[in-house]
Amino acid sequence: LDTLATSLYVTTDDLLLAHPERVPDRPRVGIAPRISDAELLTLATMQALMGYTSETRWLRYARKHLRGLFPYVPGQPGYNKRLRKLAATMAWLVAELGAQTTIADDDVWLVDSTPVECGRSRETQKRSDLGGWAEYGYCASHSRFFWGLRLHMVTTVHGLPLAWALTGAKADERQVLEHLIDTTPALRRARERSCARGGRRPIVVGDKNYFGKAFEAGIAAAGIELLRPARKNEKPRAGQQFFKPLRQVIESVFDTFKGQLDLERHGGKTPAGVCARVAQRILALTAAIWHNDKLGLTRRSLIAYDH
Repeated sequence: LDTLATSLYVTTDDLLLAHPERVPDRPRVGIAPRISDAELLTLATMQALMGYTSETRWLRYARKHLRGLFPYVPGQPGYNKRLRKLAATMAWLVAELGAQTTIADDDVWLVDSTPVECGRSRETQKRSDLGGWAEYGYCASHSRFFWGLRLHMVTTVHGLPLAWALTGAKADERQVLEHLIDTTPALRRARERSCARGGRRPIVVGDKNYFGKAFEAGIAAAGIELLRPARKNEKPRAGQQFFKPLRQVIESVFDTFKGQLDLERHGGKTPAGVCARVAQRILALTAAIWHNDKLGLTRRSLIAYDH
């Protein structure tokens, strides 16, 4: 974990120095921060990897055990405030770290979504600042209703996040995928690389919800081949024998988020807070894959970091 933290800090610091526009603006006159943005992002990544869902408990642990890595550890209010402002920076850093791996140019992608529950009681739903964005939805894989958001994600077959979005629970998965294809630089670069290699189109594997003639025509027009299982009353589709093991990969990625990175215990109570905490966990998984890839280890294994 110390090696990961050191590598991540050095890389993040270099990236932020090269791209100062990616960090929130600070007033020219005022008190200089005692902890840099690169240090704060590294501290947040370690929090997610080590399973601390409480920021107060995490900072107390860091002051006691991590002084060698972080000479100054901020208080919880300042840590929370800066982390929320760095949500966009974390999303950008996820793409930058992913681009440095040897698996970033994979041309087989997996797409799916998973619930991000934000409350269970009716009273929570009434008074929450997330009202209007979070909503009631249904999770077919767990046969349950929930109140909250959905995390939509496109990954490689190794589980590296390439694109992601947080939406309301009832958002159409097809529209979200189209938006991600149009707006995510990593997916655009992958399509350009595939064209440069001889015209082979990237393949995206989804479930039965990614259907419709107009939708499939739009995906094809974007230079991507869509593979999905056949729905009821449809003819068998090509490549169905490969769907189950490939679909299991992205289910395993979501299980890593929820089981080891505590995605459903994010504790966010505002849109900015939820976005920051979800980005924090995606950054943690990407950083672990990035570091394992550099060392030649099993890419999505967090065992070395979460104990």
